[in-house]
Amino acid sequence: MDIAMIEAAAGRLKGHGRVTPLLSSPFLDEIAGRRVLVKAECLQVTGSFKFRGAWSAISALDPATRAKGVIAYSSGNHAQGIAHAASLHGIPSVIVMPADAPRLKIDNTRALGAEVVLYDRAAGEDRDAIGQAIAAARGLTLIKPFDEPQVIAGQGTTGLEIADQAAAEGVTEADVLVCCGGGGLTSGIALALEARAPGLRARPVEPEGFDDAARSLAAGSIQTNNRQSGNICDAILTPSPGRLTFPIMAARCGPGLAVSEDEALRAMALAFLRLKIVLEPGGSVALAAALFRPEAVAGEAVIAVASGGNVDADLFREALGRFAG
Repeated sequence: MDIAMIEAAAGRLKGHGRVTPLLSSPFLDEIAGRRVLVKAECLQVTGSFKFRGAWSAISALDPATRAKGVIAYSSGNHAQGIAHAASLHGIPSVIVMPADAPRLKIDNTRALGAEVVLYDRAAGEDRDAIGQAIAAARGLTLIKPFDEPQVIAGQGTTGLEIADQAAAEGVTEADVLVCCGGGGLTSGIALALEARAPGLRARPVEPEGFDDAARSLAAGSIQTNNRQSGNICDAILTPSPGRLTFPIMAARCGPGLAVSEDEALRAMALAFLRLKIVLEPGGSVALAAALFRPEAVAGEAVIAVASGGNVDADLFREALGRFAG
């Protein structure tokens, strides 16, 4: 993995993905006690950054391999990214999704043209094994959600944009807080920032009780979560960092942070009220850390990646009802 792969992915993405804005609000600055800049990846195609990695991986396949189709496993955002990117390429896609994923994400994935195969993650069913078996049986190319070089490269295009946009805002030194599951987005951004904006430091943010990336960085080795479900931040619940992503993060990221479910919901409400954007819980944890963990962040500015906005209506109403009054 290097900056050349990320730049190549950016070239292939041009004209297909969106350059998402870097937003701000004086109300959020007041809460955090510093400038808060929010990279609104919730406005990306399919509602999350995952389209970047999906397009990167599919567009990098040789045409004969690509034509056979692709398979992926995901709780929803990678699923939608792969389904849409595959559809735009005119190829079939199969998505292995947990049965307890938000209904909106399952329905959207099907609507984008993918065949959806559900599995029970709470009962310990192995999505990797399911995906590999289907791939072998049908001749499909498996595109992993984070531990895949071209996916990491695609997610790293977010970091290229952050580097340029932060410089335009006069911010050359800051922590860049990133919603983190398996680490594809975090590691991709870290690689891009190292090359383009070395004064910006990527840091993973996770839900409390599912902070495997933070614990892994602290321990210097990959740590695993005891649970794989039971938190509203479904988009970033992974067993552990990836074997490709962890070494990248260990060499380039600052310490990880963790926030509570209530803090994620409150950040969702504030993003809606002050930035006029819709976030899902897993896509709001970086903003939550920027707002509610000010003692853990240094400097006059902080950048938070709002990684996704695919939230069920009932949960969004709960966030607004509790924290937007």
